[in-house]
Amino acid sequence: MGKSTKYPSYSGGAVNINGMNVARTSKSDNTVNSNFTMSDVQKNIYDSIQNNMSGVLSNLFTISDPQRKEWQSQLSAMQNAGIQNINDIFTPIQNNLKNDIASRFGNLDNSVFLDNLNAITNNKSKAIADLANNILLAQSDLYNQEIQNRMNMLSLLDGLNNSINNNILSYLGLANQNANSGNQYNQAAYNANLSNGGTFSNIIRPALMSLSGVANSFIR
Repeated sequence: MGKSTKYPSYSGGAVNINGMNVARTSKSDNTVNSNFTMSDVQKNIYDSIQNNMSGVLSNLFTISDPQRKEWQSQLSAMQNAGIQNINDIFTPIQNNLKNDIASRFGNLDNSVFLDNLNAITNNKSKAIADLANNILLAQSDLYNQEIQNRMNMLSLLDGLNNSINNNILSYLGLANQNANSGNQYNQAAYNANLSNGGTFSNIIRPALMSLSGVANSFIR
């Protein structure tokens, strides 16, 4: 007579919020599965975060042509304003110098005028060179700021993504805890059944041994 072994049944676990099942732990064959169910709104948010992260990462250091044109427009406006400002400063100085020399000496062909004019020209050239350097720095700042903005966006998206994933793991953990609680109950019930003699080894075998003893007594 063979002996069959019966194991405790597996108990799944679930988490329900407002009547909706959001997390479940179940067993299929020899595999235990934990699943989280997203609402349509949650799925749209999750997919949007994933898509935006992918888009930012794939073009993190790439500047598009429209972006370059926008920067060029800003830099050109800055350059034009700078040149206008330089002319507004130095042109009146040059005119005043001409008028002063003409009124005092009657002509512009003298060393005083030429020396002063050279000094003004040098200062104007230096101002133009400084403007060019400032424009280059502004161009670099535009690029660095754009990259920083993208990094900030990526960090924000990553934080949102981690928050959602941690929330999912938390619910799955609750579902697993519920499953473990059910399995502990089933194991306790199984052990109690064994201790109460609900198996072949605890009921049938002692009975057969008893009958065997009676048979032996008759044979003697």
